[in-house]
Amino acid sequence: IVLTNPPFGKKSSTTIIGEDGKVSKGNDTVEREDFWSTTSNKQLNIVQYVKTLLKQNGRAAIVVPDNVLFEGGAGENIRRKLLHECDVHTLLRLPTGLFYAQGVKANVLFFDRKPASEKPWTKKLWIYDLRTNMHFTLKTNPLKREDLDEFVKCYNPANRNKRKPTWTEEKQDGRWRAFEYDELINRDKASLDIFWLKDESLEDSENLPDPGILAREIVEDLEAALEQFREIAEDLGEKESEL
Repeated sequence: IVLTNPPFGKKSSTTIIGEDGKVSKGNDTVEREDFWSTTSNKQLNIVQYVKTLLKQNGRAAIVVPDNVLFEGGAGENIRRKLLHECDVHTLLRLPTGLFYAQGVKANVLFFDRKPASEKPWTKKLWIYDLRTNMHFTLKTNPLKREDLDEFVKCYNPANRNKRKPTWTEEKQDGRWRAFEYDELINRDKASLDIFWLKDESLEDSENLPDPGILAREIVEDLEAALEQFREIAEDLGEKESEL
């Protein structure tokens, strides 16, 4: 079993100090023949790494930001491989601000490693949306254990084969529903960034959250974007002190 909330920081480097006290820095280079794709995206690499750690039928639950669900190129290839070689059975979409930089949207991805097979192991991906129309703050309205009760009940750890959706055509506010493998693989870039609930704040201005919450969310989004631009600039060779 692997349970992890990986600390995705800035671009890694190695600092070497010799006997003479001089400092030398160089970027880490890692060769992994057991990875599906070569990418500098640390989040995608940690997903590949966790898969390699699992024994057959081993289970994983990993916190990942949204870009792991929709990024193209290597991201698409990794998702297709993961869906084929593992049973990717559950995705929990979390509210903003719980993990990573403020404003970055995160999820918990659950999957089991399986033996080699010509047929894909993923049959259905069950998604629970704890994000749409949900507003939490670190102090005034923090996420509590009981906020996860419905998800735990829907997850049905005792028998995942007996899961039942809370979303239906008649009850479209249900937060729990399943998507077949064929649906997933035929989506643009095999994206797992799936949502179906209507955002109440877009439907009726009376349903807008408190102005303080809106202001905080705007600030968090801007800070998250700024952090991402800093990482891009560093990757292009800029010094942090100049930013």
